[in-house]
Amino acid sequence: MTSGHVHATQDDPVVAGLSESVGGPVGARAGAHRWWTPVRVLLALTAVCFAVGMMQKGNCYANTWQNGNTRYSHMCYSDLPYLYTGRGFAELNWPYSDDEQVRNRYPEVMEYPVGISYWAWGTAWVTHWVSGSPDLTPRYQQPVNDLWSVDGVKQEVRTFVVVNALGLAALALLATWFLAGVNRRRPWDAAVFAVSPALALTGLVNWDLLAVAMVAGAMWAWAKDRPVLTGVLIGLGVATKLYPLFLLGGLLVICLRDRRGPDFLRVVLAGTGAWVLANVPALLTGPHEWQVFWSFNSDRGADLGSIWLVIQQAKDSPGHPFVFDAHTINLWSWLFFGAWCTGVFLLGMFAPRTPRFAQLGFLVLVGFLLVNKVYSPQYVLWLLPLAALARPRWRDQIVWQAGEIFYFASVWWYLGGYLDPGGGGDAGFYWLAIVVRMAAELYLVAIVARDVWRPEHDPVREPVFRQVTTTRSNAVAV
Repeated sequence: MTSGHVHATQDDPVVAGLSESVGGPVGARAGAHRWWTPVRVLLALTAVCFAVGMMQKGNCYANTWQNGNTRYSHMCYSDLPYLYTGRGFAELNWPYSDDEQVRNRYPEVMEYPVGISYWAWGTAWVTHWVSGSPDLTPRYQQPVNDLWSVDGVKQEVRTFVVVNALGLAALALLATWFLAGVNRRRPWDAAVFAVSPALALTGLVNWDLLAVAMVAGAMWAWAKDRPVLTGVLIGLGVATKLYPLFLLGGLLVICLRDRRGPDFLRVVLAGTGAWVLANVPALLTGPHEWQVFWSFNSDRGADLGSIWLVIQQAKDSPGHPFVFDAHTINLWSWLFFGAWCTGVFLLGMFAPRTPRFAQLGFLVLVGFLLVNKVYSPQYVLWLLPLAALARPRWRDQIVWQAGEIFYFASVWWYLGGYLDPGGGGDAGFYWLAIVVRMAAELYLVAIVARDVWRPEHDPVREPVFRQVTTTRSNAVAV
């Protein structure tokens, strides 16, 4: 430990082993650098990691995501360029406009919660400003599918991606700062997030980092004993992606065990207020368009990455197609998730010590993702900040993220049709990738659940338990 911090080279066996190539773990007499504090180092690592992710998208950027093969073969796909033209942002349309002409021209409404829609609309305005506020009149005369051919639009698409990349990079830095501040003694736990290959590969697939930053902020606010701010950040997170809502289950366990009922009430009330205020502009301007997110997710069937797709494709046969209807998937998904949450609740309530927020949040969220109707490649970002603090051990993180990266590669190979030459058809290999990803998640679930049930295995609490054990041993010896 140096300067009051638990250093990774002294705490983590994998990092300690790797440090041997540069002189070994930090010594007891090592001095702290005046400027390169742990947080600044972590921010620098995050910036490098995200820059690598931007470079990885370079082949798609060069051809403005117009080459269908490149986006899959180079695994550089992103939703951003297609939604810029497909949802009206190239013409600066408000995403919740109920204007008849706008909806006739753009019948497909943004299928995301309001936070993402507001962000995309705002960055579209920045894109137009940076591009010199081009005249939109020629675009109105072209079909939406032909907008890419209008002068200047392709360059705007690239600019839109760059503007968003810079904004999302700032959010990644903010998330790292939050995570490093959750436990003052252990800022280096945030390195799992800062240098994650999952962050580099998936950070620009969609706008999920908006919610990730909110979740990291909520964990920071709770650690600082600020329940109202915790609730506000969770509420804004839910207004961006639904999943931060499930973090309330973990807070409920903590508040019941520690008799902090008023704090839980503050979190819920602040979160509800923040969510309502965030949704008001969309509700007032386009209530029907606002409902699209909810109906879209309720009505969709088995989609990419889900166990439901594996079962559906496995049972499918020529002439007898098998399709899970949305109602069946919804019913069984919520039944499984309800049972999973009950298990996490019981584990948390009967554990020897009150579990940590990150541990419970991670366990609950994995249950949701295991049976969700879709698992887009960037959903790994949802788990990343929670996993980093729930189990700050590089061996376990490498096992889990290896499964996620294997799935990331496989989904693009599957969509690009590159798995057929390997024999056995592309679907079979893709099923394997889904199962491997789920097995990797369950592996980390088992480790975290073990840490909750037997806190002496928890790396965050291990020094405390070791000190208590030593003290008791000495007392017995005396």
